[in-house]
Amino acid sequence: MAFLEIPKVTIKGISACVPKKIVRNEKLSNVFPEEDLKKTIDSVGIIERRIVDPEVCASDLCFKAAEKLLNEMNIDRNSIDVLIFMSQTADFKIPATAPILQHRLGLSKDSICFDMTLACSGYVYALTTAFTYLNLPNVNRVLLLDGETFSKIVNPKDKTNALLYGDAGTATLLEKSHNQNFAAVLHTDGEGFDAVCVPGGGCRNPFSEKSLEEKERYDGSLGNELEVYMNGIDVFNFTLRVVPKSIKELLEKTGTEISDYGSIVFHQANKFMIEFFAKKLKYDMKNVPISLHKFGNTSSATIPLTIVSELKNWCSANKKIIVSGFGAGLSWATASLDLANTHICELIEY
Repeated sequence: MAFLEIPKVTIKGISACVPKKIVRNEKLSNVFPEEDLKKTIDSVGIIERRIVDPEVCASDLCFKAAEKLLNEMNIDRNSIDVLIFMSQTADFKIPATAPILQHRLGLSKDSICFDMTLACSGYVYALTTAFTYLNLPNVNRVLLLDGETFSKIVNPKDKTNALLYGDAGTATLLEKSHNQNFAAVLHTDGEGFDAVCVPGGGCRNPFSEKSLEEKERYDGSLGNELEVYMNGIDVFNFTLRVVPKSIKELLEKTGTEISDYGSIVFHQANKFMIEFFAKKLKYDMKNVPISLHKFGNTSSATIPLTIVSELKNWCSANKKIIVSGFGAGLSWATASLDLANTHICELIEY
């Protein structure tokens, strides 16, 4: 188990941006028989999703979220020492998207800028990276931009994925702190790398005319090699097995109890799974925010999006939370955060 504890760091602000376009899953009767569609929506819990226009990328949503956060908090842009862009739907294969965002946001040319690519556990992994930089003497502020536009890589006729994914962009500002710490447990099981993947278009399986051929896969899902594939049963079983265990590991390593936390924010993949986690942990569902019914699965952006959309007007006096992400890789990660002094912006649309 990889347990990391990073002292004297905090999250100063979080913002999120979603597309204006709303797609309701009940309209997917061309993909699903009506009875099956209703059962799937009720089970998964995704009623509608936000989908970008063709010309909009994840970086555009993150840019809007970052502009909102930096302006609202009156942050000197030259004070950002590190910019991290977390996404699997970057603008280009080359160059990285972080330098493009550095230029668009008007950040200093002395800032460190790089991309990270990881799926639904990505926000917690990226937080860990960002906080690690803050332990360096000359780094005082890190801007983490996390966004995905999975609608661009999902076949709209794929019964496995068509009603799952939405698009979103988020921005998180991290700083040094005198009295807050960050703790996380991080895990990886690469044996299951092919459970969620885009099989074509990379260096292992380069693009060819064959990459565009739409095929029915062995499990009945539909797509070409440039569109996302997911073995739903394998991912489902893996998630139920590892997520509650990772939260218990975090509690053990930090010497805390589940009751010490005012909320648990899970990656928003499936309503049934989230309810199962809460029951397994004996944690009250009223303190487990859910946003997937409005936005779908936005991959690594679901955790900060849920914090913005569901916890901004949170009345609980206890602002200590657990966040848990899990998915492709296979990878999973759980962390504890204190949002007592965190500025949470209103959700914006673009």
